[in-house]
Amino acid sequence: MCGICGFNWRDENLIRSMAETLSHRGPDQDGFHCADQISLGHRRLSIIDLSENGRQPMFNEDGSVVVVFNGEIYNFAELRDELEQKGHVFSSRSDTEVIIHGYEEWGIQSIDRLRGMFGYALYDFKRKRLLLVRDRIGIKPIYYHYQGGQLRFASEIKAILEDPQVERKVNYQALYDYLGFEFVPAPETMFENIHKLPAGHYLLLENDQLSIEQYWDLSLKQDDSIGSFEDAVEKMREHLDFAVKSHLVSDVPLGVFLSGGLDSSCIVALMRRHISGSLKTFTIGYEDKSFSELDYAEIVAQHCHTDHKVLMLDTLKPEYVEQTLYHLDEPMTDLSTVPLYLLCKQAREHVTVCLSGEGADESFAGYDRFKASRLNRWFGIMPKPIRRDVIGKMVNLLPDQPQKKGAINMLKRFIEGSNLDNGGEHLRWQYFLNQKLEDNLLGDSFKTRIDRDPFRQVRDYSSRCDAGDDALNREIYLDMRFMMTDSVLMKVDRMSMASSLEIRVPLLDHVLVEYMASLPGDWKLKKLTTKYIFRAALEGMLPDKVVHRGKQGYSLPVKQLLRGDLNDYMIELINDSALIRENMDDKYISTLIDEHCSMKQNHNHILWALINVAIWHNRFFH
Repeated sequence: MCGICGFNWRDENLIRSMAETLSHRGPDQDGFHCADQISLGHRRLSIIDLSENGRQPMFNEDGSVVVVFNGEIYNFAELRDELEQKGHVFSSRSDTEVIIHGYEEWGIQSIDRLRGMFGYALYDFKRKRLLLVRDRIGIKPIYYHYQGGQLRFASEIKAILEDPQVERKVNYQALYDYLGFEFVPAPETMFENIHKLPAGHYLLLENDQLSIEQYWDLSLKQDDSIGSFEDAVEKMREHLDFAVKSHLVSDVPLGVFLSGGLDSSCIVALMRRHISGSLKTFTIGYEDKSFSELDYAEIVAQHCHTDHKVLMLDTLKPEYVEQTLYHLDEPMTDLSTVPLYLLCKQAREHVTVCLSGEGADESFAGYDRFKASRLNRWFGIMPKPIRRDVIGKMVNLLPDQPQKKGAINMLKRFIEGSNLDNGGEHLRWQYFLNQKLEDNLLGDSFKTRIDRDPFRQVRDYSSRCDAGDDALNREIYLDMRFMMTDSVLMKVDRMSMASSLEIRVPLLDHVLVEYMASLPGDWKLKKLTTKYIFRAALEGMLPDKVVHRGKQGYSLPVKQLLRGDLNDYMIELINDSALIRENMDDKYISTLIDEHCSMKQNHNHILWALINVAIWHNRFFH
């Protein structure tokens, strides 16, 4: 796991400055190459082949191809054997080298042979060709800025900002999208003219022409040869076992995050099959039991005989929030970001690699929004005016419940999402703006800068999906291709790399993901039972009380913190933010704060979003 950066001209001082901002991603080594047509920088976190032979930038035998690489290629041993049989000579045991020789042998099509998580830059001196590649799922990031024929790229935005020629300007459309979805969808970022390379795409700069091509997409077309449900369960077990086993290759110590939920518990159980010695597990706990899964984590730890370590969190310190925002580079208000950051720091004291369960909720249909969408098919029979004007208004008169998931809070959220545009599909329940909030919150000048169609991108992604009439599979496609990459996976990459820790996500092995995508939606969400086939595959592997429990997660109790420990911090940040003051209505924001603190309504999502905007703008524009 590493950090990469570069540009298409020679400037040794700039490339070193860019790489230095990525030092947390790779504390073990740095490496540079500067030529008239390409400058490349690399920061290395040594995982496989710890010797000098694994140093990057890495060249082929005649120096005509060079690569800087971030990630892991899990099938590198098989690819190496195949390439050696074709006459290629390797000088290291590193997975990086298969990228070079694979490109020599198969050209750009070599991307299709890679199984893993990767973001890499390859320069072909003979063709004067620069190739940037991001893995199929989008586990590893690549950002770029292209202007006046000059291309800059890096694993994180802050490295690109080291170039004084890159103007720092707020992307107001991205700000609007962020306030609704709580992340910035690709290819945009919160910085105007700095872009994300989308998952499953490559960027090619050749003959002074820049192009971006998609090399992979997720097909949800049902496979008629899958056989019975029982056959699919057995096949899924095989895929799960192979995915976890393949992710264990490492020359440094590794462990696993264990929340007590189904996904991480599955990984622990499968790791135990292949690791006979000590297995370190890490989890987060809270004194507030409604946010804590400690009891279930302990059950799994005992069941799998792990060396279990717990990090207890009592409160949220402002400096933690500010540190995470620096590493995120742009606001992203997943409430588990800070706990994950602290957990990564704890785990790094013991291991260099951790496996984690990200991706299962998207691929296996584990979120409540899948259930909300299914319930809405019955609720939607009722005329919208009645749903909106009668039931909706009655529910909104009810006071907020201080608990994490009170029945009133859940009902309010369901009604609110149901009344949003149906073009948002099930993501309506993951969208946190509405017409009233927009009209009152956003200033007139802000409104004139943006397209206020919140679900325009959702409809675009939905139109690409080949799931046909299978509504659940279409929703899974939207989670996997629109939502997950720039929210969940961005968070995981940044918080782990901030601690020089590599996180691997075996449940997002693309072969496993493709197999799951080929199954009928009703096998994933059966009535209102989420992850139905996943649970069936884990029966006998884990205790029943773990296999059949509901989803909880480890997000922070932000709602209560904004009413208590973080109240003054919130008010000061929002009131002092020039970006918020110039683009939003401060009186209306005061109303939101008053209603939240008096427990009349729960506005924690929009208030937390504004806090993050203020911190981000202060950090990157002052």
